[in-house]
Parts: sequence; structure tokens; C-alpha cells
Amino acid sequence: MTSMIPNEPSPRRERRSGPRTVTPLAPPTLEGTGALKLPFDQATLHATVRAALQEDGAFHDLTTIATVVSDRRARGTLVVRRDGVIAGIPVALETFRVLDSKISIRVDAEDGTRVSAGSTLLYVTGHARALLSAERVALNYLQRLSGIATMTAKFVEAIDGTAAKILDTRKTTPGWRLLEKYAVRAGGGSNHRVDLASAILIKDNHLAALDGDVALAVRRARQLAPPGMQVEIECETLEQVDQAIAANVDVILLDNMSVADMRVAVGRIGGRALVEASGGVTLANVRRIAETGVDWISVGALTHSVEALDMALELE
Repeated sequence: MTSMIPNEPSPRRERRSGPRTVTPLAPPTLEGTGALKLPFDQATLHATVRAALQEDGAFHDLTTIATVVSDRRARGTLVVRRDGVIAGIPVALETFRVLDSKISIRVDAEDGTRVSAGSTLLYVTGHARALLSAERVALNYLQRLSGIATMTAKFVEAIDGTAAKILDTRKTTPGWRLLEKYAVRAGGGSNHRVDLASAILIKDNHLAALDGDVALAVRRARQLAPPGMQVEIECETLEQVDQAIAANVDVILLDNMSVADMRVAVGRIGGRALVEASGGVTLANVRRIAETGVDWISVGALTHSVEALDMALELE
């Protein structure tokens, strides 16, 4: 059965369970803790990382080839410079292993772990050329994904004690969507629809093409939707909310409404549909939104304008 109900967040680890060593003979680990699982199989992960390394010219790193002898080995520590929540460790591991299949890595912080500034994430030992050439791609993955996980955790904490859930949106970096949505789960959030083919969400421009006829839009959606798939509709006014209730939709999205109107809308809906709030959500107002009684709060800022979590690879 297909549903609009978002994926459950994965448990976020507050403490490390101890270091994990990844040796040349160790199988790849794509899972974090609990339900937190990277959305790629090993072949896809390898191809994705290899393409990123090719984009960066890592297989023909002129500076490193010119300055570092080919048999030189090195050790390095990947540290985080700000407090945050980690995401992207399996991707970083694969980045280093693509360039040095015999590398040894000690993992000190798994995905979903909360860390403080100065904490060690990885300790790597391998060919110096490989470490240097993989460094930027590994950091790009880890910094952005951890930035998303960290921002998500802040929103989740801001509404702690309410019944609402924090959801992401489709406002993601092209080609990175599955990874970015994974990072949202690492931060304790939940995923909204993955793509346009996975759920029905009637938005304002769809209604504009139907002269604003909510009933017609919902009726057509029901005719196409697979059995069990929920139909969601975006409402910008309380009048549209009333029309959505009359059309018996499954989910009503309150778009850019004031907190006062959200509270009125939730009362009118009265549990007959799930209620999502979206538009203009910030850390400053998200708790007030949650306290209106909405079920979901979708936040585009989790992925479209997140600040990377500062990290560095320090070679010995």
C-alpha cells in the first residue's frame, strides 16, 4: 500500500558506542544505527563516489603526483570544528577506499551521533597520495550532509514535547536528494515524498490550471491514485480548507498561513485529515506552529540553504 505518511526518523545517538575499525578486508558498512540506512547499495555508492572523484580530477591530481612520492604512507585525523550531528560517514569511507583499497580507517562517530567541536570522526592510515586526493570530496560529502543533520536536529529539538513531526521537502541539490533526505533522518527528522511519482500533492499551480476547482482536482487525483495512496492538497486560505474538507482529502497542507489561521484550520479539520504546515518556517516560529496542533511541519531550509558543518582532515 502506498501512502503519504512520512518515513519515521532514525534514533539519533547521543553517545558513541566505541570506535569501529574498517580494515582492507572489512565489508562496506552502509547502515548507521537502528533504521538509519544509507539509501544506496554498494554498487550505487561506489559509482556515485567514483563520479564525484572524477569530477574533482582526483585520479590525476597533478599537485599531489608532483610533490608526493608514490609509496609514501601517511596517517590523518578527520576532526569536526563545530558542535553538530554527523551524517555521511559511509560515503566518506567509500571515497577514501576508492582511491586506496588497502586503507585502514577507525570510525569514532557514526551517522546520527551528536559531536562537539574538536571531536575526531575518522582516523585514516594509507597511501599519502590517496588521502590527499580524496580529502576534498570526502569533506564535501560529510560537511554538507552533517550540516543538514545538524539543522534538522535543531528544528526537532525546538518542537520537543509537541505531537508534530519535522519533514523535509523536494528543495534538494540535484543528484543529492537521497543523500540529503538520509541526512534529515540522521538529524531526527522525517522524509516527505521522495519524488513526483511517489505521492499526490495538489499545489496552487495545479489548482490554477483548473480555475481553482478543489473538488475537481481531488476527484481527478482519486481516479489516478493507486489504491491506498493518500491525496494531499495545498490550501492558502480558510475557504480552501473548507473545500478540501468537503472533498474528503487525506492531507491538508496549510501554505504560508498565519499561526492564528493555522489554529482555526486545525479546529475546522477536526482530525478528518492530517494537517501539514509549510512556508516561512524558521527556528524562531516553528514551536508556535507546532502548538497549533498540526501533524507535520515541512521545512525547505533543511536542505536548500543549510550551512555546512566545518571539518578538516589533518595529516601527520
